[in-house]
Amino acid sequence: MERTQKNKMSTRVMVLGAILTALVIILQMMGAFVRFGPFSISLVLIPIVIGAATCGVGIGAWLGFVFGLVVLLSGDAGAFLAVNALGTVITVLLKGTLCGLLAGFTYKALAKFDVYVAVIAAAIVCPLVNTGVFLLGCLLFFMETVSGWAAQAGLGGNVAQYMIVGLVGVNFLFELGSNVVLSPVIVELINIGTKKK
Repeated sequence: MERTQKNKMSTRVMVLGAILTALVIILQMMGAFVRFGPFSISLVLIPIVIGAATCGVGIGAWLGFVFGLVVLLSGDAGAFLAVNALGTVITVLLKGTLCGLLAGFTYKALAKFDVYVAVIAAAIVCPLVNTGVFLLGCLLFFMETVSGWAAQAGLGGNVAQYMIVGLVGVNFLFELGSNVVLSPVIVELINIGTKKK
């Protein structure tokens, strides 16, 4: 009986993980067409949070890695690849993987107390980590280029303002808002649909 239950759970995680992987790929490819400024707006962090909450830390990290891989292969990071290919690959794969990994750990740590709060916390952590690692990558690998973009935007020496407002502002707020609103609802629906009868 216990083994059957474990196999069911394992199958559920594999199937849901595969569906969420496909969804990450589709949403990232579609998101490349929705742009505010030089960067795309995407809903791709939502399935990462959902995977981290319903399937575990490993699936969350996997979905984040797939997200980063699709960003690299879709050309969405082309402006950065032209400047520093290795820095771009490190930044993009690290930000994707870490946002899924840390969302999973956040959910796991808080789910013992309140599942709803755990999903919301994971939905906040995911875009924070994604954006934070991106900004860190900009500082480490692309500062000269970003300074040039800031000067072209008329901000001169105010590179920090350009990075926050120009590079990540609208994107971060959109990702944070959509994650906090949609992730808990979808996780709850999945949990209701898979509860033992």
